[in-house]
Amino acid sequence: MKKEITYRIMVMKRFSKTFYRASAFTFLLLFITSCEKEFLDRPPEDAYSLDEFYSSEAQVNASTNILYNAPWFQFANTPMWAIGELSSGNARTWDDNSADFMKFTVTNRKNHLANGWSSLWSVVAQANAVINFLPDRVDASVSQPVIDNAIGEAKFMRAMAYFYLVRIWGPVPIIENNLDYVYNPQINTNPVDDIYTFMENDLMFAIDNCYSKNRGSNYSDNGHISSGSAKALLAKIYLYQRDYSQARAYAEEVINSGEFKLFGLEVPGSYNDLFDTKNNNNEESIAAIQWSNTGEYGQGNPLQAMFAFTTALTGTGDGWGAVSPSIDLTQSYEDGDLRRYGTIMEEGNEYPNLNGGYVVPENPGTQGTNVAIKKYVVGKPEYNGGGSSQNAANNTYLLRYADLLLIHAEAIMAGAESTTDGAALASVNKVRERAGLEPLEVLTKEQLLHERRVELAFEGEYFYDLGRLDRSEAIAIISAQERGTYSNDDPPVIYSENFTPSADDFTFAYPPVEVQKNPLLEADPVPYNFN
Repeated sequence: MKKEITYRIMVMKRFSKTFYRASAFTFLLLFITSCEKEFLDRPPEDAYSLDEFYSSEAQVNASTNILYNAPWFQFANTPMWAIGELSSGNARTWDDNSADFMKFTVTNRKNHLANGWSSLWSVVAQANAVINFLPDRVDASVSQPVIDNAIGEAKFMRAMAYFYLVRIWGPVPIIENNLDYVYNPQINTNPVDDIYTFMENDLMFAIDNCYSKNRGSNYSDNGHISSGSAKALLAKIYLYQRDYSQARAYAEEVINSGEFKLFGLEVPGSYNDLFDTKNNNNEESIAAIQWSNTGEYGQGNPLQAMFAFTTALTGTGDGWGAVSPSIDLTQSYEDGDLRRYGTIMEEGNEYPNLNGGYVVPENPGTQGTNVAIKKYVVGKPEYNGGGSSQNAANNTYLLRYADLLLIHAEAIMAGAESTTDGAALASVNKVRERAGLEPLEVLTKEQLLHERRVELAFEGEYFYDLGRLDRSEAIAIISAQERGTYSNDDPPVIYSENFTPSADDFTFAYPPVEVQKNPLLEADPVPYNFN
């Protein structure tokens, strides 16, 4: 069947009140329809005529809104936590759809992988549409810096999508323009090193062309990423390549700029408050998925539906408790760590701002660990700013300032087993101070990994942190984790479960439907031709 190529403008409905108060603009997207769907084709649906769009700078500034929302939905819905939390040992489940990630028995036929693949390539495709077609579809009155800022945002989001793709699958194709492959969708993968170079190039452009910001208390101004956001992500990408000097340099540029602040330490609030809808786009948020409060499926945050352990919490019929904190994670917190309260629901915990006041009942968990997830659980629509089943309005963080501070400390350590460097200690101790913990005088590699684990638990990061370790070290850590359940005895005993990954379990197989369409996915990677 002959492929039909259509350029469309995507109409997005009003997102959250804090992010899209002024407008419901249209968005430039590439729509490719064919007799067979390819991963190049990630589908927008509603469209207006191209000629009606981008007549003002405000419209161009809004042209990237789509990149912060719907394309991320299927990734956030399950793959983000199935990989990041179940595989890492932070969580456990009895759900057959997800338990393979905990047990390291995942096959390439797992739907979660296919959904994550589709979602991330949707981000890439829609970013490519903005990058390639926006400049030719704006009124002459729109200034070049405004156009370049929009392209910079798209390149940031493309880099973010590729950062997940390369960490999950390793070699993947680098695609700068989806139209280049419409009639020849057989595409080689490219080496991991080339993918990192590609991300670096995108972020360099974003650094040079995105707006600089001073993030204050008017959170409605903070939804889009900035030049500083791009520097922060670039620091993280350099860290993954063990280019410690560059990671440190970019992290320090961001830290010294004062653009971002620790919420609950440098500005009023608490760690628990970070994840409330009312604090979307707070001073700590470097980049976040901007979920909608329209109630339309696929535009709101799906995490509460999966994490909340009871429908009584959500008031929308979801709250499935599909996953719960593992015994290993729960036991890993230091005494007095305030992050535990903001991350894990335990019997007797009181949450005054949750549904007007909520006290956690006995044994709240649904997965045998007697605890439940608090992070990203914001409660009923009348209390949390709107939303419906599987569609809450609270943002999902892609990168926040606490992560950057820990990146800074690790970059200073530069692979050493420990450090007493004052700058490294200052960064990690800020994070600990907010958590209510005593400062460290010596920072060890083990302590830094622990800080990353408990600071970012249920934000989909810990498995990638383990993947950065030497394989033997990561396998030893995971093999020692308690992934079992408690008995119903009083006191309960642990029905112990341990699982040992192989070296190959730190990346995943390509979805088979994609391999059928593009067998070159399984061929040796081909060096990318950078123009």
